[in-house]
Amino acid sequence: MNYFITAIGTDSGKSLFSAIICEALEADYWKPIQAGYPRDTDYVGGLLSNLKSELIPEKYVLNTPASPHYAAEIDNIKLEVVDFDIPKTENDLIIEGAGGVLVPINNKEFVIDFPKHWNIPVILVANLYLGSINHTLLTINELKRRGVEVKGIVFNGPSNPSSEDIILKHSGYNCLLRIKEEKEINHAVVRKYAAELKKNL
Repeated sequence: MNYFITAIGTDSGKSLFSAIICEALEADYWKPIQAGYPRDTDYVGGLLSNLKSELIPEKYVLNTPASPHYAAEIDNIKLEVVDFDIPKTENDLIIEGAGGVLVPINNKEFVIDFPKHWNIPVILVANLYLGSINHTLLTINELKRRGVEVKGIVFNGPSNPSSEDIILKHSGYNCLLRIKEEKEINHAVVRKYAAELKKNL
């Protein structure tokens, strides 16, 4: 099974969750576009304990930590969804997007166009903060408008049951995992959440 990991914004916890789901499924990992350093592939790889997951090299590593369309422009690279093929693997594959769903990769296409083009389900990571209900529901509405299949939602960070409940009520999606605010992110923490996630996939 392939899953595309996206979020309601930058730094919502996509890479952490990507490590967790890779650990849960012993899946391979691929970040098609990396804009700036450090590389998320290195971060995810550093959190995995299993020996089955493989880290597939990015198609593009752009030098500037910015929106992919702008970072690609600086590097004189043309990004188009049609030029991206899912890597061949006998394993499950976790694909991590860049930023949120409407981050542009060129003047016409957005990150959300990848799972639509590949016809694979999305898992949405939402971190909770003042304003996150609005951002999450707007993201969900766009996913629904475009007909993108969504496997479920992952909440990351300090819990807010009221916010979580209203997001789940209006989305109709299931909560796959709640990642608490941890003092340290390490192999043991990733394995703990991987075990929880297995029950809901």
